[in-house]
Amino acid sequence: MIQNAAHAIADAPLQAALRDGLSAGDTLVGTIAPILRHLLANDDHSVFSDEIIARVRGMMVHVAAQLLDEVAAASDQPEQRNHSAKAIQTLVHGFVAHAGFLNHIHALALEWQLTERLQNRLALDPVLSPLLQSLIAAPEPETASLAMALLAAQARFSQTQRRMQLSLAELPGDLLHASLLVMRHDVGGDESSQGNAASAEAAIRNRFDEGRSRLGLISRLVMGMGGGAVAALSVSHAGIGIFLSALALASGQDREMAVLATNEGQQVRLGLALCAAGLKPAAVEEQFGLIHPDASLPQGLDRLGANQAAALLARSSAFPGN
Repeated sequence: MIQNAAHAIADAPLQAALRDGLSAGDTLVGTIAPILRHLLANDDHSVFSDEIIARVRGMMVHVAAQLLDEVAAASDQPEQRNHSAKAIQTLVHGFVAHAGFLNHIHALALEWQLTERLQNRLALDPVLSPLLQSLIAAPEPETASLAMALLAAQARFSQTQRRMQLSLAELPGDLLHASLLVMRHDVGGDESSQGNAASAEAAIRNRFDEGRSRLGLISRLVMGMGGGAVAALSVSHAGIGIFLSALALASGQDREMAVLATNEGQQVRLGLALCAAGLKPAAVEEQFGLIHPDASLPQGLDRLGANQAAALLARSSAFPGN
């Protein structure tokens, strides 16, 4: 007991330093949504890269266009695809005002940026990772089938990200619901327009299956791996998409926060997430180095247990629910 107390006292300065680093990251996270909203409404891109802003805007415009396509189809004008810039922008403004929607789209843009960076630096295939290849060859038919479906979904994700697009079918269920509420509110005020919007909404909901989306398939595969899911916590083996979902699940964060943890200025958060996921110190250092090859792992992380790291993350002001 005396030894445990001494160990806790010795660790107090370490935890204080990590909390300070995490707090600095929290401050940065808190500025993201307001800055994004400003940049999406203006052309001053001095803080965020032009690429990220263009990709976020492109995905939102594409979601808006798909919603308007559905309304046109419901009004027996399926050929109408040239929507006015005003109609598109009205929906985009609604998306930007929804914090969860904005954070999700931003996280997808950051994920693709990291995917391209590691493809260039490590020759990491953005579609077929070694882990996915092994799951496709798994003897269990269900696992192999899920892996094949994910391969196709990952290929679509790569194609749409290069075009700065996002399919409605790839939105998480709560965010699809949010986008439909925006559509319902903003697409016309007369009875006919409201009826068309309602019909379009019903058609979209009837087709939607979150479990078949890319993120849904990744979650199902990772959770189905059981104890073998530790293999998904290797960037080079699992690929970025699977790694980020596995890191979120194992560290108790939402996926958007796990993506942000890989960004500059969030090294403490990434180190803590890797520890909280249960990785050994050597594995933590390896994964951290693959993502931040020019940065040093925050000191003292090798002395933290998974529970201590998770507790520090849970007290972060950027943690869901805080």
